[in-house]
Amino acid sequence: MSLYRVHFKWKEKEIELTARSLDLTHPYFVSIKNLVFSTEEKLVINPSEEETRRVFGASDHLMIPFQTVSLIEELPDDHDRKVMTFPGRE
Repeated sequence: MSLYRVHFKWKEKEIELTARSLDLTHPYFVSIKNLVFSTEEKLVINPSEEETRRVFGASDHLMIPFQTVSLIEELPDDHDRKVMTFPGRE
């Protein structure tokens, strides 16, 4: 299953959201559902990431205007990622 990372501008800030469901069929909006936020413990807290979680974390469904979106990335699900070594480096 893929994840989608959407980069857009909101209140003069660059925002990055990751979601499991993305719909581009609406003529004016990008529909985002099933937001995904990191659950790992961190030593350093990123204030912008915390603000994004506070503002959008309780949302079930977001409709982002197309003109504010700068990039949409399709990523493999985190569970499919593996740490691999480069050949010749043991």
